Amino acid sequence: MRHFLLLLCLLPIPCLAATATRVLHAGDSALRVEVVDVDDPARVDTLQRWISESAEATKTLSGRFPLRSAYVRVQQIDSRDSSPVPWGQTQRRRETGVLLYVRRNADYEALRGDWTAVHELSHLYHPYLGDSGRWLAEGLASYYQNVFRARAGMLGADEAWERLDAGFRRGEAATSGTRMDAMGRGRGGTMRVYWAGAAYWLEADLALRRERGTSLDAVLDEYARCCLDGNATLAPDDFIAALDHLAGGELLTALYRRHAALREFPTLDPAYRQLGIERGGNGLRFSGAREAVRLRKEIMGAEIKGTAAEP
Repeated sequence: MRHFLLLLCLLPIPCLAATATRVLHAGDSALRVEVVDVDDPARVDTLQRWISESAEATKTLSGRFPLRSAYVRVQQIDSRDSSPVPWGQTQRRRETGVLLYVRRNADYEALRGDWTAVHELSHLYHPYLGDSGRWLAEGLASYYQNVFRARAGMLGADEAWERLDAGFRRGEAATSGTRMDAMGRGRGGTMRVYWAGAAYWLEADLALRRERGTSLDAVLDEYARCCLDGNATLAPDDFIAALDHLAGGELLTALYRRHAALREFPTLDPAYRQLGIERGGNGLRFSGAREAVRLRKEIMGAEIKGTAAEP
């Protein structure tokens, strides 16, 4: 979630403004997309098209949205922040949804190139995990903001790995000596929270593929279909245990306990060796070894999913 307090005085109350609504359907799930207080039909279409593509990118392996019912609310603002989407958050009140605030002059390509919508939509894959699980929640969204966008063609695969690595480097620079599960909201270390969390999910994804013959995508898909309640509050270890139950064994729980207790950024060396990735002075170098190429492609390559459509 991006927090820019200077924007708060600029944000009108969405429920008091006129709203253009479009509903996207995917299997047994629906995502209601609301564009608030925009009079220009062409601009409404641009914003709806952007959200539709972002939502398409974040669908589960079985071709549905993670939650049976959710919403996205888009509102335009004037902002001194140069980002196309200066602020976004996931809201869990009665109905789970995503709030996105966009700059009035941000065009389609600028919006499409921004990570915020995919990041926030990725939060729909998990229940509320509390302060002690913030690193898991933000880490999952930070991992998938790159993976999902690469699969959808919004990023090149190599660029997605570079962006992940850049995030990991920011996390490494933000070490604090505090246990990971004590890095709750208001405790500082945002970069460490987001990117140490992303490192956990990358390692979990690799371990599931290597040791269980499945993937993080598949386990989260099954969890979404059987168990996910977007408004529920779940202890972090209970969430991980539920995923482990679906995957078989306690692989993710063992990883969780190790990562939760870390006081420094986790090492990426084993994961990078498996992926055939090396850090260099001018960016990443990618091995041409067959297994490494296959694994990188499995993670960042396109997945076959259903198509979201209007009713």
